[in-house]
Amino acid sequence: MTQAGPRRVEKDHYLFREGDPPDAMYVIKSGKLAVVKSKQNSEIILAEIGPGAMVGEMAFFDNKPRSASVKALKDTDVIALPYKSLHAQFQNFPEWCKAIMRTVNDHLRNANQKIKQLEKSDGETDLFPPHTITKLVSILNFVGMKYGKMSEEDKGLAVGGHILRNYTIQVFQEATHKMDKLLVVLETLNYVKNEELGEGRKKIVIFKPEALFAFAEWYNEWLFKKETDRVVMKEEEIKILNGVLHYAKLVPKNDKGISRVNLTELQNNSMKDLGFLIKIEETLPLCEKKLLGEHTMIEGGGVVSDVQIEELEKLGPFWSLIYALKKVTR
Repeated sequence: MTQAGPRRVEKDHYLFREGDPPDAMYVIKSGKLAVVKSKQNSEIILAEIGPGAMVGEMAFFDNKPRSASVKALKDTDVIALPYKSLHAQFQNFPEWCKAIMRTVNDHLRNANQKIKQLEKSDGETDLFPPHTITKLVSILNFVGMKYGKMSEEDKGLAVGGHILRNYTIQVFQEATHKMDKLLVVLETLNYVKNEELGEGRKKIVIFKPEALFAFAEWYNEWLFKKETDRVVMKEEEIKILNGVLHYAKLVPKNDKGISRVNLTELQNNSMKDLGFLIKIEETLPLCEKKLLGEHTMIEGGGVVSDVQIEELEKLGPFWSLIYALKKVTR
């Protein structure tokens, strides 16, 4: 809780950061502050403010997290005005005055949001370039393994959102809005839970850290392969692969860990068992990519294919994550 009264902010230090929970506004007594926004590996200065100006006042009305960071361009003295004390005085204002102030604040919030959307659309066509994906997933895992605590209630590693944000933007210099969008995708795929605790606080629970580590290692290795050696799975092939794996797990493995799937029976039973039809010819692209064994005729006219379950069962979830991230809009 910020205390009322004077405060010194040394040059290049932050008064507060974007996303911080707010509890006070500040009047600049001397020095100079800059309002900045992070963009990729740098900061954009939105405004410079000096003595007599006020900063941090917008959250007084709606208590939303800080919309930008404020840092000192030189040693700066400010006077902190905690919201708690100001709210008591604000209650005595005429209702028309309160309405005007809230309206102005809402208009400023809306303008900032539009500016933010424009900033995200200038020049950067892909929100999640491949190496950004591996980097963000690795940041999440690193913070989870270092600072997370196993939660019996949540059945996963729980870590404070502020720690993840600090490491994302300060240590690894990645944009926090990208990490936020990654968490949304991971939550839809049941890798994490992103819980709002109120007053700008969050708790992230990581359910499958081992799976995320495996994904980052696999995708990183895949990215550094020669393009001619990369096996690309199409989105529509993921469903087919998962269907084949369903039947592969129903038959015994040989001494090499391979299961032989009867594709004729798969075609005949997939609608009943899986709720969608898989035709034998739809598995051919997976065979051509050597994800499945070649089609082999057996006595009686059936078609079979050999399946290495352990090698393939991770590919469906991995490619599902990649395609889910490709669909994220700004």
